[in-house]
Amino acid sequence: MALLTGPFAPIFEFVGAAALLLTVVVLVFAAVLLVLTVASIRSGRLYFPRLLRPGLTAFEGLMRALFKGVGLEDQEMLAFFVKLGNTMNARAFAEVPVAERAIFLPQCLRNAACPADLTPEGIRCKRCRRCTVGEAMDILEGLGYRVFIVPGSSFIKRMVKKYRPRALIGVGCLTEVKEGLEMADRLGLVGLGVVTLKEGCVETLVDWTSLYETALLGLAPSAVPEDLHLTAHEEPARDPAVDQDQPIRPDVADDRAGP
Repeated sequence: MALLTGPFAPIFEFVGAAALLLTVVVLVFAAVLLVLTVASIRSGRLYFPRLLRPGLTAFEGLMRALFKGVGLEDQEMLAFFVKLGNTMNARAFAEVPVAERAIFLPQCLRNAACPADLTPEGIRCKRCRRCTVGEAMDILEGLGYRVFIVPGSSFIKRMVKKYRPRALIGVGCLTEVKEGLEMADRLGLVGLGVVTLKEGCVETLVDWTSLYETALLGLAPSAVPEDLHLTAHEEPARDPAVDQDQPIRPDVADDRAGP
């Protein structure tokens, strides 16, 4: 107590005031993030995505608690994280040549009786037609992508280190895609995610059309096989992360960005 009335009193008062001010600033900022996030989810638009993304990343623990307090489920929050990341990365992804992109598929998409072999390059599909993975890989590889079936959590980092892609598409459940997008950010890669239609460890499903549409971002129409019946764009005219008038592709960013 003597210190509080001695020569150190001004220092303690300054530290206390600074801590209080910092706490107030953080809480106000968190409240703003909460309002923007809830408004974005409810309206189907992304408001101030350039503020939301770093803010939600920096204060994820606090924001999770606040989201629960207002009744947002974890799945809603994860879906919003993925949507936000996809929206912000769409333009940069489209600018990367397809030869420098990679696609990572989860092994849970396979048939339960899949005869594929495990190799250092991942699970090697034998095109047995027990599932649709082989056909999808042929289409995506025909576009110029490196496509991998992921056998484990460390596999993606190994392939990134070996092949040095600049951009990637990850397919998986909400949690896997969110974590994959965060990993891509840490590695300095442009990442997009496509979420499976159901979660599980065996015979899950994905909307292949959504994956193809994501893969076609930035590709010239002449590079797209006619049987895909999808529209490819040379490059986006505007940044979907900040332009309200830019249509945003499903699963890449299926809402329009706000201001």
